[in-house]
Amino acid sequence: MDLITAALNFLVPPASLVMLAFAWPTLTFINTCEWIYDTFFTSGNMENKVVVITGASSGIGEQIAYEYAKRQVNLVLIARREHRLRGISENARRLGSRHVLIMAADVVKEDDCRRFINETIKYFGHVDHLVNTASLGHTFYFEDATDTSVFPILMDINFWGNVYPTYVALPYLRQTSGRIIVNASVENWLPLPRMSLYSAAKSALVNFYETLRFEVKDEVGITIATHGWIGTEMTRGKFMVEEGAEMQWKEEREVHVSGGPVEEFAKLIVSGACRGDPYVKYPSWYDVFFLYRVFAPKVLYWTLRFLLINGGERRTSFIGTGRPLLDMPHPTRLTGGPITFSQYLQPQQQQPQQLKLE
Repeated sequence: MDLITAALNFLVPPASLVMLAFAWPTLTFINTCEWIYDTFFTSGNMENKVVVITGASSGIGEQIAYEYAKRQVNLVLIARREHRLRGISENARRLGSRHVLIMAADVVKEDDCRRFINETIKYFGHVDHLVNTASLGHTFYFEDATDTSVFPILMDINFWGNVYPTYVALPYLRQTSGRIIVNASVENWLPLPRMSLYSAAKSALVNFYETLRFEVKDEVGITIATHGWIGTEMTRGKFMVEEGAEMQWKEEREVHVSGGPVEEFAKLIVSGACRGDPYVKYPSWYDVFFLYRVFAPKVLYWTLRFLLINGGERRTSFIGTGRPLLDMPHPTRLTGGPITFSQYLQPQQQQPQQLKLE
């Protein structure tokens, strides 16, 4: 048996690559035909349908709300920052939504999720799409974290903040043959430094929905949206203290990068969800790295190490690690003196304030 296993380990990977190479043109043609049919011959009419969006107070969630509004859907916008939702709801109405409900709720609390789903059913009578966009990222090395209270918070928002709304809404989505849309990330399988906990949460999230896809069969559709760098608030050099379910510590990165526009990714997500696509990827060329991870993981590791580690020099941000900000290698002046991560988790009574790193 050991000899057979050894032989298969040696033969199956190259044989699979050869088969994939020959099948690729045919698969591409079939996928193209399916895309054309779904785009031009499937109605995808969303007028008067009900869409619930969590994490809708900013970023991808906000832009997804606008894209659905253009399709004249009825929107239910969920976030803890209700004051932000008011302005977004007005924008959505101007773009075409006939009815927009806003509710303050915390998606990591099952009771809150049950409340906003029940209110949706009470008002509209049904729900057609559930869009989960609440997310929380970080950019620190794991061993630099001294405040471990951040660990369950990251997992709660990125994983349970998707699972609880899905659990509550699933019976109603079955009644309408509805769809669940998930905001994932390429980090769920592509390893990147300083994102270990975020990557773990997204990996768990994707595997959960891939399994759920088999359980619900064709009764409820699932669209998993995967993105690389997106130009959200986290990549714009801001540091903000806000009250919200997707409360993030947003940092000035050592290397400034420009992500793809959030608006374009949101448009792809909504278009794909309305067509019934199982996956939406932006940009799609990231997929090539998955082949390297399966068949040549060392090559992928060496490549990423060369591109991301900057010649071996260790550079990290201490924001979000539990250490005082003024302990950073380059002191940062912030109004009010040193602030630790735990202080950012306290609800803010005043209007959100923006603290820019200098």
